[in-house]
Amino acid sequence: MTLSAGAQAKLTHASSPATGSSPGVAILLCTFNGKDFLQKQLESIVAQTHKNWVIHVSDDGSNDSTTSILNFYQESLGEHRFKIYEGPKLGFAKNFLSLIKNESINGDYFAFSDQDDVWHSTKLERGISNLNALERSLPALYCSRVRLINAEGQLVGMSPLRSKTPSFKNALVQSIAGGNTMLINPPARDLLAMTPNDVSVVAHDWLTYLLVTASGGFVIYDKIPSLDYRQHENNLIGNKVGILGNLPRLKSITTERFSLWTDQNCNLLNKLDNQLTKDNHNTLKSYEELRHSGLITRIKLLYRIGLYRQGTLDNFLFILAVILKKI
Repeated sequence: MTLSAGAQAKLTHASSPATGSSPGVAILLCTFNGKDFLQKQLESIVAQTHKNWVIHVSDDGSNDSTTSILNFYQESLGEHRFKIYEGPKLGFAKNFLSLIKNESINGDYFAFSDQDDVWHSTKLERGISNLNALERSLPALYCSRVRLINAEGQLVGMSPLRSKTPSFKNALVQSIAGGNTMLINPPARDLLAMTPNDVSVVAHDWLTYLLVTASGGFVIYDKIPSLDYRQHENNLIGNKVGILGNLPRLKSITTERFSLWTDQNCNLLNKLDNQLTKDNHNTLKSYEELRHSGLITRIKLLYRIGLYRQGTLDNFLFILAVILKKI
């Protein structure tokens, strides 16, 4: 593959990481047949204002030119800055967890990366600045809003703005930000690594939000976008705007998909119950009672527990799901 002179110069500069007290970030990138947009993503990582990072890529069996692109960047950056692993071939969530559980990967912080986005140059810098101000012994998560772009890189909208406080009572019923925006500290990484291998995981980002809040950790949601999230026909998870953006949420209720997701999340939380605070343990048990109660009890428990989703429409859809017993 070929690069512009400017991109090649950035690669050469990036092959020598920043030294001193700058926190080291392990970037966890998962790939699968990502040739169309992978180079743009890698270039945006190389262009970060925070320079002390190592890219760890788990490829899940690509049969296009993805591996050639990865090998090129590994040769350019050096194996000390660009490490490639073979994925488990069990889906994107398990692929990310394979990197989380890999004990050879170390860092002061850990950042998830998709293969087809474009990071804003200050993404890592902003995340680190926010997390550095927190108590470091507790799990902590930084996430943000995103700009939405199409396959050609043109701006098409913004992800929904989350205005309510992040909490376990929100995390039980909603994932608020994409994993591609997330930066976590070592205690949060250790918590995620406890995920049993035999459980089903809805998505690694929802899992991260659930476990950090369940354990009494910190969540920072940044209203300023940290990346351009590419919308295209091969997206595993999209973030469409307007009327089209509401259709998947309506479908999740009418097809009982939300109930299946809740089964998976509750099963996982119960397996890690010793990591939950007492209050959050009680909230989980009340939610499980709500799910299997009659209509009147469901409505009473809903308001007693204080579960909520971000946004008026999302809350309406959740209440509808409770009434229809699709939770």
